Amino acid sequence: MFNIKLNFKVIIFGFIFTFFSSFGQSFFIGLFNSSIREDLNISHGQFGAIYASATLLSSISLIWLGKKIDELRLLNFSFMVIILLFLSSLFLSFINSIYLLFIGIFLLRLSGQGLMSHTATTAVSRYFEKSRGKALSTIWLGLSSAEFIMPLTIVFLLSFYSWRNIWVTISIFTILFLPLISLLTIKNLKISSREDQDNELENKFKNIKNWKRKEVLFDPRFYLILMTMLAMPWIATGVFVYQSFITDSKNWGDYIIAQSFMIYSILSVLTLFISGFLVDRFTSRKLIPFMNIPLLIAMFILFAYETYLSSYVFLGLIGISNGLANVLGSSTWAEIYGVRYLGAIKSITTSMMVFSTAFGTAIFGMFIDFGYSIETIALVCFSYIVLANVLIVVFRKKIEPVVIK
Repeated sequence: MFNIKLNFKVIIFGFIFTFFSSFGQSFFIGLFNSSIREDLNISHGQFGAIYASATLLSSISLIWLGKKIDELRLLNFSFMVIILLFLSSLFLSFINSIYLLFIGIFLLRLSGQGLMSHTATTAVSRYFEKSRGKALSTIWLGLSSAEFIMPLTIVFLLSFYSWRNIWVTISIFTILFLPLISLLTIKNLKISSREDQDNELENKFKNIKNWKRKEVLFDPRFYLILMTMLAMPWIATGVFVYQSFITDSKNWGDYIIAQSFMIYSILSVLTLFISGFLVDRFTSRKLIPFMNIPLLIAMFILFAYETYLSSYVFLGLIGISNGLANVLGSSTWAEIYGVRYLGAIKSITTSMMVFSTAFGTAIFGMFIDFGYSIETIALVCFSYIVLANVLIVVFRKKIEPVVIK
């Protein structure tokens, strides 16, 4: 019998965890950029360097910690991640130096963007096979919801409350809410748990080779796909972290970017719904060449236009690529390399994704401190996307799973 109840619980778990991953995401931390810099008296470039180095360290740590999801019960692993997110949020509220800022951002990036999203996507990608695309698109609505709600909410709250008090509130909410949700949804979920499906589909998935992490690291296709996958996180991170610089450069006004995030979130959500069905119909590997096309156009908009209306189009297009990237970035690895060692494989891909955000922050910060315009930065981003897309199109026929006969 189709286990609707368990399917629904796994989806709820993934949705909540991706929502709470927002507290370690660049768009969220970027909302506190000005307040933190003013409090600690540091420049854009200094903040970028701290953010990038802390993110880099978190990406390295994730390689080891992320692998543990293949070895521990999902419930136990989730509790570990929740406690780390709670401590990270609380710690950030007490920082008073650049050294503590480094530690605070490291912990937030590791627990929030890294482990929270890694836990959600690995659990869902492993459990769902037949409807993996729709399941992943549904859970990523959690992050999209946060991207819709949080920017205007935080901007509003910062008008009345200290940024430190906001982070204390986040930590309390995390430790009170998430353990209960985990107990109610995944208490009995095992590594071997799978959605029910017909025998023909089950045999199809069983015939796909389950690659170990060492094997994946020697597969050239892995790096080809990774180059395309990493465009969205490093470019979007630069945009989110330095949103105040973009606003000042374009003279858009204080609330334009925050309002544009609503368009970003709406289009991201719509794309999530569509991409889930497309993945289940056509497979992720066939959709990869289209993933960064909206992002490419967004960089052209940022380069060519000054009007505040372009902000809505610019972030809206990023939202479309984000919706595609969230689903494809999780399902592609399961399609090509199987699900048995998915936690270990995704610990590498998630680590590289986090590393790319450090790269994006550093690149943007370096260009800004050297006096380059946002238009020049947009052109650099545009060039990277073109190169990655050309390579993925040329070698697209080689991106197929290995079938065991």
